[in-house]
Amino acid sequence: MHAATLPCLPTDDWTRFAERHLQRDGRIIDFDAPEQHSTSEGQSYALFFALVHNDRPAFDRILQWTAANLADGQLAERLPAWHWGRKPDGRWGVLDATPASDADLWIAYTLIEAGRLWNHAAYRALGRSVLANAAREEVATLPGLGLMLLPWPRAIASGPLWRLNPSYLPLQLLRRFQQEDPPGPWDEIARHTQRMTEATAPRGFAPDWCAWSEKDRAFVPDPEKPTVGSYDAIRVYLWAGMLHAQEPARAALLHALGGPRALLLKKAALPEYVDTDTGAMRGAAPVGFAGALLPYLQAQDLQAPLDVQLARIRERMAGTPAPAPLPYYERMLLLFGQAWLDGRYAFGRNGELQPDWRRLCAPRRPA
Repeated sequence: MHAATLPCLPTDDWTRFAERHLQRDGRIIDFDAPEQHSTSEGQSYALFFALVHNDRPAFDRILQWTAANLADGQLAERLPAWHWGRKPDGRWGVLDATPASDADLWIAYTLIEAGRLWNHAAYRALGRSVLANAAREEVATLPGLGLMLLPWPRAIASGPLWRLNPSYLPLQLLRRFQQEDPPGPWDEIARHTQRMTEATAPRGFAPDWCAWSEKDRAFVPDPEKPTVGSYDAIRVYLWAGMLHAQEPARAALLHALGGPRALLLKKAALPEYVDTDTGAMRGAAPVGFAGALLPYLQAQDLQAPLDVQLARIRERMAGTPAPAPLPYYERMLLLFGQAWLDGRYAFGRNGELQPDWRRLCAPRRPA
């Protein structure tokens, strides 16, 4: 079949996400939180998918709300607060002004790529400013390791156990930053990210959190959330699965993260929580986890487990009577996995975003 006659790529999942979670002013709201909160993570992911779907009006609304409410209108000068919502006294505003480095990287990346793909210099300039601020404020030299991205500004971090979050470091973003900012710390951070992933998954499962020990000169369990892999860690498999086939670290990362692969090949159910040290499991994984594993399974040609996860997603989404809306985070994981599997976007060898705008079905604009 000629490419021009191929059916268009459906975008209903993005449209439905936007209809529920994207407010008119550009705020992404999490209805399952008591404070009806918004996070810099949610804003950054929505910004990314507005670009993936060539939805510039949504992109601009999300960006404007993020800058105005999380960075006091100064996104080029200050990193955004991670947490905004309803305060105990009923007023709305910033609940925690601490930046979160994962959101900062996604915002920087998406702005830089929007500048390139939409040929809009102001986006790129703003993205470069956010990236420079993240490098200045959230990268630290850890004794015995070297440069590493912290989950938050180094002004509030300290050793001898430096807390780290493996899901905050998508390798494709680091590769793109190497191209955009060659003198920056990104190449070294990428090497340490691969080392961290391999060192903290002895049974093939990534932890939500880990730490770097100055004393042991090694990655060790996190002092507050030791050897637990769950809602944060599921993104580690997602990022690894979406790496370009020519990414030098791809094979090693997928090998190191073999826990879900072995489990699903045995036709076992995916757990909600796994002890990354002992392999003990508990709980049933929510359907969003299935969405996050789609690229991971596709990248390893695991068609039978992939079909099982797709069937699980279809069953949940087409339940009768109509099922309750999924939480924000699960919907976002499904969007990441399904849009990649459909071919709506990919990451190039150097981390560049490769959307397929020409084949997107005409969107239904959110009201």
